[in-house]
Amino acid sequence: MDSISPNIFVKDINKTIDFYKQLGFSVVTTVPEQGDFVWAMMNCGSVTFMFQTFDSLGSDLPEISRQEGGSLLLYIQTKGIRKLFDQVKDKMIIVKGLEKAFYGATEFSIQDINGYILTFAEDE
Repeated sequence: MDSISPNIFVKDINKTIDFYKQLGFSVVTTVPEQGDFVWAMMNCGSVTFMFQTFDSLGSDLPEISRQEGGSLLLYIQTKGIRKLFDQVKDKMIIVKGLEKAFYGATEFSIQDINGYILTFAEDE
């Protein structure tokens, strides 16, 4: 195995793109290329996420829950954790403030606009 790129299901892909741009992500590609997107790939450094609308699934994968958020936490290793925290602390929902975990990493957690939890961590 070489990598993992989660495909995250969302209700509003344009708002999701705008949210992740605030975290430093860039759009790599979309489907369709213009117009009303149903899928988008974004990346920041070596982290890649794919976002897809629930509606675009149709009945292809009925096993995928049609609810927002979920029991999923995305753990993202980064550098410059304190600078990143300062950039987002007044713009986003902070679930857990900047602190040192028992295993040594400095981290904080936010909730994205779809209800998913993102934990950013750095081994300082």
